[in-house]
Amino acid sequence: MTTQQHSEKWQKRFDFFEKNGAPKTPEFKAALRRLPWYKRFLYNMNVISFFFGPIYFLILGMWKRCLTLIVCSVAIGFILGIVELITGLNLDSLCGLIVSVMWGITTNYAYYLHKVKGYNSWNPFTGIF
Repeated sequence: MTTQQHSEKWQKRFDFFEKNGAPKTPEFKAALRRLPWYKRFLYNMNVISFFFGPIYFLILGMWKRCLTLIVCSVAIGFILGIVELITGLNLDSLCGLIVSVMWGITTNYAYYLHKVKGYNSWNPFTGIF
């Protein structure tokens, strides 16, 4: 599948994933270590998705993965809510951070699989863990 209609930012990400494989592979991790910290961050995290996760997934056309991540977000909130009730700790900020990071780290590779490989599955964590 061609990726020429995508921006230069996505082209670089797609090329990196094509060359080095999935984020969970040793080849990817080794290639990532050779990059400067800024590029490492950009290949591992999507800042737009960190702040606007569900909206950005829908804009990118990954509605199945979006629904799965919404369910995961609710489950994380529910579990941390129970822990908060038991311990009395305020975990709202922690919950928000965990959910935002989850959205941010899944976007780049999920979009690569969606657009380049044509995988349209419900699993947003494919190749990440």
